[in-house]
Amino acid sequence: MLLKMIVKIHKKDEKTVVAVCDSDLLGKRLEQGDLQLDLTSDFYKGEEMDEKEAGDLIRNADIVNLVGRNSVKLGIQEGIIEEDKILEVDGIPHAEAVIVHEE
Repeated sequence: MLLKMIVKIHKKDEKTVVAVCDSDLLGKRLEQGDLQLDLTSDFYKGEEMDEKEAGDLIRNADIVNLVGRNSVKLGIQEGIIEEDKILEVDGIPHAEAVIVHEE
């Protein structure tokens, strides 16, 4: 069974930022100490996609922002996220990466 997640693509100055969050987290606000993730913002409001579609997009992005167990796990599987770079906010994994594409 393919997992579903919400994916939003942002383009600015020839750079592509891909935000991915687990479907069940969209619309929530996570807080822990000084850390905060606002999943109610338009930044995360995208289209529902399966992990294959989302994987293709994050592999080709310049920057990725991943929230949730499934989304962060996908980043690890795609070789974009290192496990020791994952933060947790209110028990929910979050990771970001800047991807350098070789010419």
